[in-house]
Amino acid sequence: MKQEQFLEVIDRDEAEERWRASIDTDALAPETVALEHALGRVLAEDVRAEVDVPGFDRSNMDGFAVRAQDTFGASEEEAVRLRLNTETIPTGISPTQAVPAGGAASIATGGMLPRGADAIVPVEYTDTEGDHVVVRHPVTPGGAVSFAGTDIGMGETVLFAGAKLTSRETGVLAAVGRREVSVVRRPRVAILSTGDEIVQPGEAMRPGLVFDSNGRILSDAVRELGGDPVFLGAFRDDVAALKAAVSRALEDSDLVLLSGGTSKGEGDLNARVVGELEPGIVVHGVALKPGKPICLAASGRRPVVILPGFPTSAVFTFHEFVAPVIRELSGLPPDRRETVSARLALETVSDRGRLEYLLVGLAKRGDGALAAYPMGKGSGSVTAFSRADGFVRVPRNVELVAADTEVEVTLAGREVPLADLVVIGSHCVGLDLIAAALSREGLTVKVMAVGSQGGLAAAQRGECDIAPIHLLDPETDQYNTPFLPHGLRLLPGYERQQGVVTRPDETRDVTELLDDGTLRMVNRNRGSGTRILIDQLLGDRKPSGYAYEPRSHFAVAAAVAQKRADWGVTIATVARQSGLLFRPLRPEHYDFAVPEDRWDRPAVRTLRRLLEPGSPLRKGLESLGFSPRE
Repeated sequence: MKQEQFLEVIDRDEAEERWRASIDTDALAPETVALEHALGRVLAEDVRAEVDVPGFDRSNMDGFAVRAQDTFGASEEEAVRLRLNTETIPTGISPTQAVPAGGAASIATGGMLPRGADAIVPVEYTDTEGDHVVVRHPVTPGGAVSFAGTDIGMGETVLFAGAKLTSRETGVLAAVGRREVSVVRRPRVAILSTGDEIVQPGEAMRPGLVFDSNGRILSDAVRELGGDPVFLGAFRDDVAALKAAVSRALEDSDLVLLSGGTSKGEGDLNARVVGELEPGIVVHGVALKPGKPICLAASGRRPVVILPGFPTSAVFTFHEFVAPVIRELSGLPPDRRETVSARLALETVSDRGRLEYLLVGLAKRGDGALAAYPMGKGSGSVTAFSRADGFVRVPRNVELVAADTEVEVTLAGREVPLADLVVIGSHCVGLDLIAAALSREGLTVKVMAVGSQGGLAAAQRGECDIAPIHLLDPETDQYNTPFLPHGLRLLPGYERQQGVVTRPDETRDVTELLDDGTLRMVNRNRGSGTRILIDQLLGDRKPSGYAYEPRSHFAVAAAVAQKRADWGVTIATVARQSGLLFRPLRPEHYDFAVPEDRWDRPAVRTLRRLLEPGSPLRKGLESLGFSPRE
């Protein structure tokens, strides 16, 4: 069967305009809910107070209700004596005795001010002598008193329609006595995951299958926006089953989301099913990266969307097209996204003809400016969106964005997240252990894996606190020290064993593996310390698979274990975890380059302490097979 192509790939803004012309996005009808269920809801009405708050003149502290003029001139040297009323005024009781001239009444915090009194003398400025109170400090009229209606007046509008109710607003509603409140009905969003490769978390896994992260991501994203997600499950590529599921979803929802099956490949049937709705598909294909295959549709005036199956693509297109619609249905205003200026840390190649959303992590440079590091994990990544600080829009007509170009970063949150320790460089399993130890010390850690050489460059520019490196100098046969430029200091880390790995049934030694031209290798990315070691091992050889360059030890192990490659170079710890046969090549030094002006920063000092001999962190690293370096 010949694969069908996109119906029509159009500009992002044109796609949104077409789709919105086909759907209704007005706020949903109101419903009445009890106050205890109103948190997070959107008000559908203006709320006016039917009482004064406070409802009476109230004492703000323990003391004595007095006429302020009777205290004028009081001091430690010349105290004023006032006769006490016979009643004491607690909270919740209406006083029965007025305060006459020269009189006073004992009153508790929150007590109702008696007639005649206009101020409170705090108890610490008084002494009681029999039926008199001795006042040693003057007060002014209104002192320590909250008058009726000064906070909220009867008839005053205290909250306006469209307000999202937080604990502050629900407190106001309680203060004016509202037991129930009218709120916008939450949009019900039906969610279907699709594809023969999908399995639910907890189910059996095998190569070729993927856990359904999109169902969880989309359900929780809908809930974060104030909607009610209804996850209907995952469905195989079966036309009848998909038709029945979409029909059921449309019965009782305000919006339907399908995940996967947007590219119209041989096994992708969602577009065929949604295309039979009326009016059906409005847009199929948008000039975006990630997210090109999104499908925007409608059933009647009800929005229906088929999101791409890859997680990053699904999340991006959800927030670009679907989230604004959910907000409007919920009665919320458009979300205001904060932006900051930054300098792109690495050169980035983009696809001409598509608006690209480039995920970036942010780090503050030594001069105070921000550096934006592309995450670079692709649309299939689950972690890229969760770890990114924001994204950069690369216009459709741009193919290359040079390093140090000023870019505008749209933040994922409301402000630039600042970590206590910024780590940019080579990643390692041991680094995860270090980050966990720092977290237990109450420190936040941001890790961006760009390789050893990228880390050194970042440290030189003052963009990180530490740069993990493991670079071998072929001339001196030394690790790291020969590469350290002026202004950086070396913090010794640990030794880890690099070696050649194969599946357990391959037992030949390294020389025999290199001599066998039928074997396929898996390489490492240029700029990594492991790549230097591999090139030294190979010399002039370029075996099959030499151009296959994943960016992590885990990816190398997976390629060998899953038979996409026959051998590769990784560390002993990862080989052991993956069940591979390991042949040691040499121990390497995994150290940390630190800018001199950051050596004594609190987080760096904490790291240095944690790495001291005999520490729990050192013992944890040793348990993973990493030998300490002094």
